[in-house]
Amino acid sequence: MESLVKKNIYIQFKGKKVLITGHTGFKGSWLLAWLSTLGADILGYALEPETENGLFSFLSSNIQFKHVIADIRDKDRFENELLNFQPDFIFHLAAQALVRKSYEIPSETYETNVIGTANILEAVKKLQKKCSVVIITTDKVYENKEIDYYYKETDELGGYDPYSSSKAATEILVNSFRNSFFNPNKYSEHKKAIATCRAGNVIGGGDWNKDRLVPDIIRSLLKSQAVNIRSPYAIRPWQHVLEPLNGYLILASLMDKTPLKYSGAYNFGPLPINHLPVKTLVEIALNSWGNGTWKDTSEKNQPHEANLLKLNIDKAKTKLNWHPKLSSKEAIKWTVDWYKQKGNSIIDFSLKQIINYQNL
Repeated sequence: MESLVKKNIYIQFKGKKVLITGHTGFKGSWLLAWLSTLGADILGYALEPETENGLFSFLSSNIQFKHVIADIRDKDRFENELLNFQPDFIFHLAAQALVRKSYEIPSETYETNVIGTANILEAVKKLQKKCSVVIITTDKVYENKEIDYYYKETDELGGYDPYSSSKAATEILVNSFRNSFFNPNKYSEHKKAIATCRAGNVIGGGDWNKDRLVPDIIRSLLKSQAVNIRSPYAIRPWQHVLEPLNGYLILASLMDKTPLKYSGAYNFGPLPINHLPVKTLVEIALNSWGNGTWKDTSEKNQPHEANLLKLNIDKAKTKLNWHPKLSSKEAIKWTVDWYKQKGNSIIDFSLKQIINYQNL
């Protein structure tokens, strides 16, 4: 029965119009690849990719999709693209997604993450058809008290740094739009279902962003250098990129069928046993690679980042029947194996990982 349900969820995207913002980024490119295997008609709206060797650079010439390079802060441009495309589903992943960078460009972080999301929802208001909208925020939206506690969707929102607080503000904005313009109780009038997804500390192949753990590990290994670790004892809910993406697909599918039941906020993270210290992830990665060393480069005056963060995923498990499929060790191995690929094998390997994950 469970395999039949999964099959129906994936089949639902075949031939449907799906708009992805941020499709040139790490998570967005994996979602682009996955939806292409499901036969969706895809429009991607994003800035130019920041790296030349990410997954998107291999996808762009190997799969069919519509490709728009533009900024989500350009309200008129986005609205025009959305209304011309007439999507059935929207996955909003475009964002300034780095904690440390948010200290350098705080205003731009808020403009992109908060105002950019408002622009998207204002455009959705003008869409005269049924549409399910999944907006991706982060696990860092909670007022993190740095205690051994698994944050659930009803907990207080907050955020120490500009990135985290901009995403918490985005959650408040989305809830306001949902109440004001897309109220589930008035679905028959507006026909829009809106949900937010809180996932973070995502790892997987194709991520080359600065100040992210796995890209830093791989860059050091490729140069035969010791891996510099800023916060070796910080605990995070590590998960492979396909885990939350699977949650987004399941959620969008269910929202399309039963919007009143599924609109809202959802956490996507690993099982409790897979909330690991940074040093443990690094050691598993080095073992999967076959060699390498690491060193503690913690600094007293480095920008603040949370040392302890855990997510409660009971809502996604019980309401969506979503469950993590990969252990932390498997997630790290799948990630490292991706970076071992070269040239033309990368696209085939990526699509194979998607199919293998889907069939688990």
